[in-house]
Amino acid sequence: MVDPTAPDAPPDEPSPETLPLPPGRPPRRVSTPPSGNGAAEERRFLAGPQSRLAELRRALKIFFEFIRGFRALHFIGPCVTVFGSARFREGSAPYEQAREVGAHLARAGFAVMTGGGPGIMEAANRGAHEAGGRSIGCNIELPEEQAPNPWLDHTVTFRHFYVRKVMLVKYSYAFIVMPGGFGTLDELFEIATLIQTRKVVNFPVVLVGTAFWAPLVGFLRTLVTAKTILAEDVARFHITDSPEAAVAHVRATAMEEFGVTFAPKPKRRWWLFER
Repeated sequence: MVDPTAPDAPPDEPSPETLPLPPGRPPRRVSTPPSGNGAAEERRFLAGPQSRLAELRRALKIFFEFIRGFRALHFIGPCVTVFGSARFREGSAPYEQAREVGAHLARAGFAVMTGGGPGIMEAANRGAHEAGGRSIGCNIELPEEQAPNPWLDHTVTFRHFYVRKVMLVKYSYAFIVMPGGFGTLDELFEIATLIQTRKVVNFPVVLVGTAFWAPLVGFLRTLVTAKTILAEDVARFHITDSPEAAVAHVRATAMEEFGVTFAPKPKRRWWLFER
């Protein structure tokens, strides 16, 4: 039985080259970094001071990784990011809930963005694709390779977690958080901190799975009692067991409070090599 509280860690997966596409699925666009061990490079970067030239080279690589992400995701339209564990398999309750979430988001007109891997991410992307919507993945290079799931219209693979996390936030008008482990909690509290400090607009954050999230919400209330956060910080989370209700909340909040519309996409410029 899968432990839903276990930290997110991708299981062994086939390489992207051998990953089968579902029947009738068109080839997906994939944006990947140059070949190399991105995880090892990131460890070196975070290992402390190094030569000035080495630091400059890495800073430039990070800059161009940002640019590559901006170019790849600029035209995806109104988007909602779905977070959740890579460990849930098809047929499990969280997987099927995430699949419903993806389908409802697509029918509501949103592109669905995930971390691009298996489990909850695959389920949300799959639901969006099956409903005829856009399915986006921001994949990450890991020591144990995380292959993009086969339900993606567009994949961007990053070497650095912090660049990937910026992309998952920058292009989304709401965040739906399914059960998960350390990675999911990291992403949830990153969003909560950005909203609390007003670095981003108070976009809706929906937690799906009342029983799963109840202990965390209880702990957050102890932080309110300790006066380390405000009651309004906890009240920002909309908690539900219904994928349909989760998406209805997202749609109402994003469109009514923040004026999200499904206007024509920005025109692609040939002289910027946009396609």
